[in-house]
Amino acid sequence: MPKIADANEKIAEKVVEGYKKIENGVVNGYKKIENGAVEGFNKVSDKCVEVLFAKKGESVEDAKKRLAGETKNGKNEQ
Repeated sequence: MPKIADANEKIAEKVVEGYKKIENGVVNGYKKIENGAVEGFNKVSDKCVEVLFAKKGESVEDAKKRLAGETKNGKNEQ
């Protein structure tokens, strides 16, 4: 009987190990896709702000702050 219990324990360990590998692979793959999508969105967003909303000589970050209503001291204008 102990041989069967030992065999079951070894099988269980291998199943858990395999599951962890699959889980890590899926999570890492998702994170890569998510990061790529976010980076792509940020590039498009920055370009839109640069082309459509930035004043001459104004950086994208400054234009974003201005559009958000923030002043140089970090407070919102109203």
